[in-house]
Amino acid sequence: MGTMQTEFGQLVTKLPIWVLLLPGVLFANLFFGPSYCLAQTTAPTEIIRVDSDLVDLKVNVVRMKPENPIPELQRKDFLVLEDGQPQEIVFFAGEETPFDLALLLDLSGSTADKLKLIRNSTKRFVESTRPTDRVAIFTFSDVVQIVSPLTWDRTFLKKALKDIEKPVGGTNFWDSLSYVIGLGFSPPRDSRRRAIVVMTDGVDNALPDVFGDGSRTSFEELLDKLRRSDTIVFPIYLDTEKEARKRSRIPESAYTAARNQLAQLADTCGTKVYRAEKLKDLDLVYDQVIKDLSMVYSLGYKPSNTLRDGKWRSVAVQVVGHPDVMARSRRGYYARDN
Repeated sequence: MGTMQTEFGQLVTKLPIWVLLLPGVLFANLFFGPSYCLAQTTAPTEIIRVDSDLVDLKVNVVRMKPENPIPELQRKDFLVLEDGQPQEIVFFAGEETPFDLALLLDLSGSTADKLKLIRNSTKRFVESTRPTDRVAIFTFSDVVQIVSPLTWDRTFLKKALKDIEKPVGGTNFWDSLSYVIGLGFSPPRDSRRRAIVVMTDGVDNALPDVFGDGSRTSFEELLDKLRRSDTIVFPIYLDTEKEARKRSRIPESAYTAARNQLAQLADTCGTKVYRAEKLKDLDLVYDQVIKDLSMVYSLGYKPSNTLRDGKWRSVAVQVVGHPDVMARSRRGYYARDN
């Protein structure tokens, strides 16, 4: 494995965003191999497994307040709704499982003064994960760089981090996050949870009055894609406003809009925006991401609507009596015979 990963490291290439937004299968195979490929799609094709009329849900619970301990949840703490109707949970189990984590790092010119923080915090994040967790590292400016493909090899990851260059160029944030969400980093049949930790000031060059072309993906398209995905995004806000406004005359309104958009991304995933001023600020973030992603609850229910008409069934999972946590699972399935 070490030889293959070294070859990947040597092939790290900066790719134009418009190239990466071509159909995802080609590039997923190029960088992750067939076993890591998940094709991009714009349709709500999330499929929940249905065996013998039993719908099987894999659920993560994310804490809204990371300083609070993780509650010990039981079957009675969950409510499953299908098309708005409560369903009886007939199977319940909770277990710790490995997860896949992508670190997406903003290396645009506005983050030039944050390079040391970015590199050191990423190293500490890698060190905090468990040996069974896989990690991939991406950086972006107006192009995307794959620093490391998905791997268990911590030595390879730390070595790759040393090659991160000084930030330069514009910011195509929406394109970059959309690409990583759409690419996926494990096969659909894999029970691993997927999360993206993105460190950025959020200022895409496509924002009004910001110089440069910016992303081709609109923020509304990005938000819709995230809603259709089972990937959880944890935004970490890098405050670059004071320095960047002096250098590039980015208006205050752009930073206000960027912070609001990061908040919308977090709200969609049931997370929150964290601010990174120093390494110590991120200790709770490491703890939350690792602990929340590692515990997976399996919920099984027999749908009250037994028709196999091929139509989309919307599914929502709620945690009852614990307002400081939010459940994350796939959003539904097509009612058809397998």
